[in-house]
This record gives sequence, structure tokens and C-alpha cells, in this order.
Amino acid sequence: MKLAVVGGGSTYTPELIDGFARLRDVLPMEELVLVDPATDRLELVGGLARRIFAKQGHPGKISWTDDLDAGVDGADAVLLQLRVGGQAARDQDETWPLECGCVGQETTGAGGLAKALRTVPVVLDIAERVRRRNPDAWIVDFTNPVGIVTRALLTAGHRAVGLCNVAIGFQRKFAKLLGVAPGEVTLEHVGLNHLTWERAVRIGGPDGEDVLPKLLAEHGDAIADDLRMPRDLVDRLGVVPSYYLRYYYQHDAVVRELRTKPSRAAEVAAIERELLEMYGDPALDEKPELLSRRGGAFYSEAAVDLTSSLLRDSGEVRIVNAFNDGTLPFLPDDAVIEVPAAVDATGAKPLPVRPLEPLYAGLVAHVTAYEQLALEAALKGGRERVFQALLSHPLIGQIDCAEKLTDDLIAHNREHLAWA
Repeated sequence: MKLAVVGGGSTYTPELIDGFARLRDVLPMEELVLVDPATDRLELVGGLARRIFAKQGHPGKISWTDDLDAGVDGADAVLLQLRVGGQAARDQDETWPLECGCVGQETTGAGGLAKALRTVPVVLDIAERVRRRNPDAWIVDFTNPVGIVTRALLTAGHRAVGLCNVAIGFQRKFAKLLGVAPGEVTLEHVGLNHLTWERAVRIGGPDGEDVLPKLLAEHGDAIADDLRMPRDLVDRLGVVPSYYLRYYYQHDAVVRELRTKPSRAAEVAAIERELLEMYGDPALDEKPELLSRRGGAFYSEAAVDLTSSLLRDSGEVRIVNAFNDGTLPFLPDDAVIEVPAAVDATGAKPLPVRPLEPLYAGLVAHVTAYEQLALEAALKGGRERVFQALLSHPLIGQIDCAEKLTDDLIAHNREHLAWA
């Protein structure tokens, strides 16, 4: 089994490597190739990756290259974790929308659209080159915005599944609060990428007891604090929204907060500089504790589980991003949703879900319409398409604001937009 990681020079890659090493019985690979145009980072990350494998006794071979075609050649699965424009572009995504009184964030709102416009063409080019080298290879997309990027991949006919770490993060946190093993916790997770709710938390499988009321009663303060939302709101909803719902439920408060501090991108950039210095230490043979502040917790476990299900044809249930195909009847079949799905060698098939309450269905439908327009803008370009996507977004929706954000988005991303 050969895997390739595109964006392998990311400072987060050692987390993925650690998961591959610890869970080698779940995903027994012989070869792993890290692919990235940043050769200086590749040397540092690749060297640490080899030391992690050696320390944990993994027999697999690790190599790295800046040649995409060579790196993905013969790969059974290709994991995408790239960031077009790096942290500098992310810093812009998180700052210029604030000038218009809109949230600045790398996956939500105007910043998320900017990232989609930069990212979709690059990912589709990579996917097409993967298909030419190995048409049977699976693409596991962790590149944000995952919902839009995965929809682009699937619409183009690629063998792809989208992955996010929000669900596995909740599973692990709830298991710890309940004092049980993570595998005993099953989530009723529903929505879109970065727009999801946990409507039930079951112990002992999908038909087990729903302990969500108990969780909220006994640990509501801790859960609300982790979400940075009021405890009263969580109690009134009776569900656990993802952290990203804060941008919708408390938009204006978040904007005020973001205006008073440096961007998350600036914080991550500082962490990355320190991590890269640590990675250059030949004595380091494990992921450093500092990496936990980088974000993406439990991504490695989720990636291993999903890739294993695809390549070993297990049919196991994973929470992924896949075509709707009637699962949520109020959405188009080709919308991409984030729900539990049976995953095997043919891909991900969403499981049936209970009807979604209007409070959530309305927002899901609204954001899905935005994502469709965002994808059209990413594929076809043009100022008017960008404007329409912004005008349609529930966090924008005003003509003057959408006009200004359109001009700002294009100005800040001109080097990445072939049509601009």
C-alpha cells in the first residue's frame, strides 16, 4: 500500500505521521510520499517523519519530493492538505472582511470564499494529474473549505471523500466526559462542513442510549465554554453545535472580538516558525507538544480510519463529506453534506437521518445555495459571480457590503485568480 500526502511540508504533517505509526495495524502501508513545492520545509518535516516511524518501529518507507506526478504515481490514496497562498493569504482572509463589519475567517463568509476561489482550481488540477497516474486512487480531502472543495472534486467525477476533524473531536471529548472509550460513542452528526450539530450522543452503537441530555445536564458548562457559546443557548437548543456556529449565532460579538486582537493566522505563523526550528533537531523523534496548539486535533486518527475503510473495503461508518443523494430531501442531490456514511471500496454512502428541524434546515439550505454559487465562481471566475456568492451568504446579504467585499476579495487575491 502506497499513500501520498500533498501538502506534506505542512507543520501539521508530524501529527499525521504519528497516527500512521500508532495505527499501522488499521492502515498497513509500505510506502508514504510527502509532496510539496516547499523543499526546505519538506526536508525538515520528512526527516522528523522518518524518525517518528523509526522510534515506533514502523517498517514503512518515507520519501519526499516536489514533483507531484512522481509523488502520486502508483498511490492507492492521496491525502490533500494544502493551503494555497500559505498563512499570509489566510491572514488577509481573516482581516479585510472586518473592515465591512463581517466576520474574518478562513472557511466562513467572505474569507472562506476567497480561500475557495484560490483553492478549487489548484485542487482540481492535482486531482486530474492523480487520475492520469492512477485512475483507481482515492482522494481524501482535508483541504478547506472542505465542503466546497469536495463538491468540486465529486462533480468532476473524481474518486473523493471529504474529511473534517470536528466530529472526531466531539467524539473524543464526549468519551472523556463520560468515562468511556471513544469507540463506544456514536454521534448523530448532521449538516454541512463547519455547519453541523450533534443531535444525539449514543453509547453502544447507533441504537444505543442517547446520553446527550445527561451530558448537557452534568457537563453543560464545560461544553459551552469549549464552544465559547452561552450555556443557556446550548440548553435551549438541546443539541451541541459545532464551534463554527458561533460565527452565525454571535456574529457581531465575534467581529468586535476579532477587531481587538491579532489574527489566528498570525498566531499560527509564529507557532509554525517555532515548530520548524524544532523539527530541524535531529534528536527529535516524536511530535512536540507545541503541535497541539496548531489545530486539527485527531485528524490523523480520522484520516487513518477513513483511508482504511476505502482501501480495505470495510463498509464501516465514518462521518465524512459526500454527495447528499436524497439524504436531506430539501437539498439538491449534488450538494455535499457532512453526516455518518458507510464507507467501502466504492466510496461513501450517507446513512438515513431523521428529518432536520427547521431551525437548522433553514440555515443549511441557505449555506448550501451559497456554496453552489461559490463553486461556480471558483470554476468560471468573474466579478459578478463573486458578488452573487457574497450577496447570497447569510452573514453578508447586503448590496453595499457585498460590493465592497467583492472588490476587496479580488484585490487581495489577484495573483491567485487567473481571470482577475
